[in-house]
Amino acid sequence: MSSIARALLLLERLVAIDTTSARSNAPLIEFVRGELAAQGIECRVTVEGEKANLHAIIGPRVAGGLALSAHVDCVPVEGQAWLADPFALRRQDGRVIGRGACDMKGFVACVLAMVPEMLAADLARPFHLCLTHDEETTFRGADRLMDELGHDAPPPALCIVGEPSGMAPIIAHKGYASWDVVFTGLSGHSSRADTTANALMAAAEAVAWLKAEARRFATQGRRVEGFVPPYTTVHVGTFRAGTVLNIVPDHAAFTLEVRTVPGDEASEVLARFVAQVESAILPELRAVHPESAMIVAPRARAPALELDEHHPLLALVQRTSGSNSRGFVSYGTEAGYYQRAGIPAIVCGPGDIAQAHQPEEWIAESQLQACCTFLERLIEDQVRGTG
Repeated sequence: MSSIARALLLLERLVAIDTTSARSNAPLIEFVRGELAAQGIECRVTVEGEKANLHAIIGPRVAGGLALSAHVDCVPVEGQAWLADPFALRRQDGRVIGRGACDMKGFVACVLAMVPEMLAADLARPFHLCLTHDEETTFRGADRLMDELGHDAPPPALCIVGEPSGMAPIIAHKGYASWDVVFTGLSGHSSRADTTANALMAAAEAVAWLKAEARRFATQGRRVEGFVPPYTTVHVGTFRAGTVLNIVPDHAAFTLEVRTVPGDEASEVLARFVAQVESAILPELRAVHPESAMIVAPRARAPALELDEHHPLLALVQRTSGSNSRGFVSYGTEAGYYQRAGIPAIVCGPGDIAQAHQPEEWIAESQLQACCTFLERLIEDQVRGTG
């Protein structure tokens, strides 16, 4: 059976396992563990609640390994206009359709399909297969994985994260951080607003400051050409407060995200925000109700990625992918976690990011074939030990 035929069969099995973020990814991890165990490969599976990471080493347990990394959670399908069951893979006009087919079970299927070739090769250096949970929500899986690498053998020296990039190398992406923000005040009848502490209006004032900060970044902030947009962005995505008009709300909540270009830090944006609220917004509420407060809780954080364009990893991926590009993207990936852990990383995987998270999510069969060819060339490189 050809590698692409194996990849399509494996992708069908992977898509059939519902790993949307609210569900456990353990059934998929167990499926992969079983596939690898049948070929004599041991896996390290670490569990946190209903979620799990998997780390497998294919080849000699020596230094210089290359990690092939992917998350296996998916975004939900509720409210989307799917034409058929999102978890039953369909093939149509050269497209493979199903939730996660592009982001990023297609890459996982290709890697698993190439395991027999990896085992048959006389590898001088190993491949590390790294599968994580909760990339779509908190990045918790990747954060935990960094502590797990190197326990049983030398950690990988390099990493390729297979997020959909059209099989073109991505050397930089923005950092990402998000928080839940809650304001509390004192309720009462709106006819006596002077005796209340309006949490909604305080939160709205805070959001207005964040909008001004977003505008400042756009007009005066650091610019890193290659990103679209080429500056740090600040965004409020949800806002919840109030019940009826004549009751002053004592609770308001919103979600905040910051996507930073290299050189900017989300923690600095948050610190300025907190200082502004404490000095200019909360005092008015506390004058009426001293217990008024703002509570900020972290949701997710992903470090930025910035691989030097002269790093050998870029040359390796350009050579094996057949693409001489070196792209920048504004979305986040787990690659920044590897970089922060001292493992140079790059993004290169099959599919188009425009299809990720969409109804009728799809990946082109030609992209899966290109990924299998890319992996074949990486195997040759690991045999030679020249990467």
